[in-house]
Amino acid sequence: MSDFFLELFSEEIPPNLQTNATKKLFFDLNNFFEVNNIKVKGSTNSFCTPNRIIINFSNISKDVVKKSEEIRGPSVDAKSEALEGFLKSHNIKKIQIRSKSTEKGTFYFYKKPEKKLKTVDLLKENLPNILDKINWNKSMKWGNNKMFWGRPLKSILAVFDEKKIEFNFHHLKASNYTFLDKDFEEKTKNFNNFKSYQAYFKSKKIILDQVKRKNFIINELNKVSKANYLLVDLKENLLDEITNIVEKPKIILCEFDKKFLNIPKEILIITMQNHQKYIPTFDKKQNLTNFFLVVSDTKDLKGYVKLGNERVIDARLSDAEFFWNRNKSQNLIKQLSDLKKINFFKGLGSYFDKTQRLKKLSSLISDELMISKEKIEIAASICKVDLKSDLVGEFPELQGIMGGHFAEAQGFEKEVCQSISEHYLPSGLHSKVPKNLYSITLSLSDKLDTLVGFFGIDLIPTGSRDPYALRRYTIALVRLIVENKIRIKLRSIINYSLTLYKEQGYEFDITKVLKELNNFILDRLKNYSKEKGIRSDIIESSILSNDIDELYNGYKKAEVLYRNIGKEIVRDVVGIYKRSSNILNNEIIKNKIELSNSVDTGLFKNDFEKNLYKKIQDTKKYFVNFGKNDNFEECLKELFKFKQDVNCFFDNVKVNDENELIKKNRLELLNLLCKNFDNFFNFSKIEG
Repeated sequence: MSDFFLELFSEEIPPNLQTNATKKLFFDLNNFFEVNNIKVKGSTNSFCTPNRIIINFSNISKDVVKKSEEIRGPSVDAKSEALEGFLKSHNIKKIQIRSKSTEKGTFYFYKKPEKKLKTVDLLKENLPNILDKINWNKSMKWGNNKMFWGRPLKSILAVFDEKKIEFNFHHLKASNYTFLDKDFEEKTKNFNNFKSYQAYFKSKKIILDQVKRKNFIINELNKVSKANYLLVDLKENLLDEITNIVEKPKIILCEFDKKFLNIPKEILIITMQNHQKYIPTFDKKQNLTNFFLVVSDTKDLKGYVKLGNERVIDARLSDAEFFWNRNKSQNLIKQLSDLKKINFFKGLGSYFDKTQRLKKLSSLISDELMISKEKIEIAASICKVDLKSDLVGEFPELQGIMGGHFAEAQGFEKEVCQSISEHYLPSGLHSKVPKNLYSITLSLSDKLDTLVGFFGIDLIPTGSRDPYALRRYTIALVRLIVENKIRIKLRSIINYSLTLYKEQGYEFDITKVLKELNNFILDRLKNYSKEKGIRSDIIESSILSNDIDELYNGYKKAEVLYRNIGKEIVRDVVGIYKRSSNILNNEIIKNKIELSNSVDTGLFKNDFEKNLYKKIQDTKKYFVNFGKNDNFEECLKELFKFKQDVNCFFDNVKVNDENELIKKNRLELLNLLCKNFDNFFNFSKIEG
């Protein structure tokens, strides 16, 4: 058994490109070994640093036996040219083939003999093709070379059984040496196995394993922050990026001028995290401090790295402070007309047009949520003004947030400021959901206006394509309603939104938009429910196919039914429904009976029919006031009460009576029972 070891050394590659390329190469090599029956009995590893992609497979078989296989050629009735081509493609003579009858006719066959191949030869032959299959979202070509790579590739180290694998890959020739230092390319070293390679870099304090490197960074960050009585909020995306821009991490505590703490903290955090890849720190009260942590790729013996990073952040924050002081004093109301110069989307007008629609739409929603119409109209009017500010131009991530700060600085009421800050939320499936009714109202208005507009101009997501993130918008809409337990008439709001577009001169197919948007929203509700772990059949049972006015109720039904699905109460309720509906459906289909949806009590022949009918009527009365609290646990209990009357009915009453009128009346009774159940759950969708 032998080891295979591959290293690709290049100029520094951006983190996402490097990690994706490593995963792709590792997957393709695993697949190559499997397809070629190359046995791998040891460990398999894939590592990456900013400059290196490293793959190692241990305990690999040196030889591969290609089993004998029978290859079908052309039909014996085919032209001679077809047979000659077959012989030539396999480099064989006519004497080596034979004819054989099959279900599809008689064909020539060639039995390929068993063959023993060397693993190293297979690697030598196939590695160039495997490397060429690496997909780069962004790649580059340099010099006169034809190779495309994430960044210029400098060397390929390929070793099998402690011997180098010699092959050519574009202008490069594989060898058993690599560059030791990314800055000094004259320093190289030969390696004949992964063990010595790993030991060497470990001695240089370089952590090749990105998982170990990430854990090391987390531990060191926690040590330094704890020693200085600070707290850190370690964002996963930022940690992943930092992990893949260093190979021998060192943590440095830095600080910036305290005067910058007067700037809104979001500006400081975005500057540190997104622009500089620094870790902001907080005190025990979760207040942002003027200390920050830098993950350096080198020791800072003389303090130059610390000083350099502090100078960089001071320059950055000085710019931000200047923009903040200038933007916060610019009157938001007076800037409204400037939004006419900013296009919202081709065919949907400017941002000024959008804010006019939002003002009226949020006013309508405010009636349903019972909040101040005046406050929400002010918030809707100015919520997009921050788009023309210097700060949002520099930090696009702060859209809305800066608008809220500008409004606060100019003395607007708290609800107005908060709703502007939060009207882009939630931004996805796992982001924060606003809880303030003003924020909810403005966010709903913004998302509905966008969805109606895009569906109106027929830019509906198809398949996996969603260039305008409309699925994300709709999931956010669902979360706003479901997670805030809001009961709102979406259909009438969408109708009003269509009217607002029409008033501005945009003609949409109202029926088409309503239908498509209705289905799109319900599909997102189903996806959201699946994300919460609810079974698909329960979702289909609970979410009515044409009612976007019942989004919260639809989800709540599914959640309650899922929570109780294994309990006796649900088993019996489902059993009652399915037993009744099966008899009903069989008779309707078999005898083509048409029901009138009415029961004639004068045709009842016993108390069992009367008792079941009375129970149905009593339940109807119960459900008249059901919408006031929508307690679906109680709903299940109410349906469960049918058990005794239904069982007595089936045990003592012959549904298929000889008298056709009585038979039809009893089927009408079962139909009435099923419809009573269907008002709340479609139990026919429940599996099992």
